[in-house]
Amino acid sequence: MKVSLHGPRGRYVKEGLIRGLLFACGLAAVVITLVTIGTFLLGSLPFFQKVSPWEFLSSLRWAPLTVPQSYGVFALIADTLVITAIALIVALPLGILSAVFLSEYAPERARRTVKPALELLAGIPTVVYGFFALRFVTPLLQGIIPEIGFWNGLSAGLVMGFMILPLVASLSEDVLYAVPRSLREAAYALGATKFEVVTRVVIPAAFSGIGAAFILAMSRAIGETMIVALAAGRTPAWPPDPTQPMMALTTTIVNIATGDHEATAFIWSALFAIGLLLFVMTLTLNVASYFIVRRFRERYE
Repeated sequence: MKVSLHGPRGRYVKEGLIRGLLFACGLAAVVITLVTIGTFLLGSLPFFQKVSPWEFLSSLRWAPLTVPQSYGVFALIADTLVITAIALIVALPLGILSAVFLSEYAPERARRTVKPALELLAGIPTVVYGFFALRFVTPLLQGIIPEIGFWNGLSAGLVMGFMILPLVASLSEDVLYAVPRSLREAAYALGATKFEVVTRVVIPAAFSGIGAAFILAMSRAIGETMIVALAAGRTPAWPPDPTQPMMALTTTIVNIATGDHEATAFIWSALFAIGLLLFVMTLTLNVASYFIVRRFRERYE
């Protein structure tokens, strides 16, 4: 029996098709995530059969191709976190201040112009950021800090901060703009100044969204590859010194993947182990972001 899509029954059929399509899209995301986890687990299994998780996480020496071999990533984790911290020190204050300006001070015409221009930074390829850090920022820093190395974590962290700046600014501006106008008007009615309204009413009300933006930016910085591979160097440093070459976890993956190693070599299982570690780190940050939003979320009727 043929069913017309224009009658009452046809609407139900179309709704069912749309519902099924949306369910399939959601299911595909879950399946892809599970397949990714399974790939990391199976790929890293040969590695953890030879190297204990404790040695992998606690040893300071990463030397997979020398004798004796060592597969410790503690120094790599420390280098990654130091570079990420530098990026966040740049992105967080600039991003929040930019968001406050766009949300509370900028005229509507300026907001419609400045915000898209700021978001254009997110469209620049990260390899371009890496060359910019290496060929412009590093020479600039060498004029200020003569002992800084040609490859260094400071340059990579600073440029990475500008790379994640649009993420912090855009998300923070959205949550600040969503704070009900009635809260601002109530504060003004009590005699508060513009600055007091922003700092004591608007920002606290949007804290959950700002915190989530901060953690998502941190997750993005930890997983960045090209900037740290080009500008930070490929030498693990312990203790971490941002003025000298550093080696992030993502750079280690690049070294393995672009080296002269067969795909069946044991070193490739180390690649999966590091990838699994990065996956766990970013997953932990995303879960923390979810709980921060739930814990500090404000509901307005």
